[in-house]
Amino acid sequence: MERNSALVEWMDKPDCDPDLLVNTYRQFTMINKLLSGWGGIYRKIIRPLLLSCSTTPSILDIGCGGGDILRYLKQRCEADGIEARFTGIDPDSRSMDYLSGLPPDPAIHYRNITSSELLSEGSKFDLVLSNHLMHHLTDSGLLQLLKESDLLSKKMVLFSDIERNRMGYSLFRMFAPLLFRNSYIVEDGLISIQKSYKKKELSSLIPEEFGVERKFPFRILLIKDKTV
Repeated sequence: MERNSALVEWMDKPDCDPDLLVNTYRQFTMINKLLSGWGGIYRKIIRPLLLSCSTTPSILDIGCGGGDILRYLKQRCEADGIEARFTGIDPDSRSMDYLSGLPPDPAIHYRNITSSELLSEGSKFDLVLSNHLMHHLTDSGLLQLLKESDLLSKKMVLFSDIERNRMGYSLFRMFAPLLFRNSYIVEDGLISIQKSYKKKELSSLIPEEFGVERKFPFRILLIKDKTV
């Protein structure tokens, strides 16, 4: 399966159905809980990093979408007695419209802004992360985002995404329609797989100071650890 970066996901189209888009944001919570593996990432990487901070740790989620990753990480931090500050940014105003309708949380701050605009403000965060963002970008766009994320981060950059795989595509096409309806999850999930990088492709593209790891199931994790 060759990477097809020219495909456009339905939810990225400006004229997509607003009701289906809202349901997509809502269903991100379930699909990320099932497939994105942030529980393991938190236990093995994020929690030790946050515990090592001498001041209140700060986390930035680039392309935060429906905000579910930040809310999940906040819950895990609270369970571990870790007080942290969370910021989510997304250039899509429709994401902000959805997030503004959620119950407010003083620990989580959402902004309709790009990473380059945030960088121009002189902001810094201990951890800069993203989920399912890399495959949306061109090669040059990804390299620019990694540069900006590196400048925004004090300790670590952590990007998680799908790894393109024929079996993963077939399994998702078979089972996702049973769980996700009245949203763009199924259609866009299949497009996302086709647009995603393989580990070898990503490793040959990114700067050598970034590492790439495979994660189960059909996942890829890009990491730059500045603490080592």
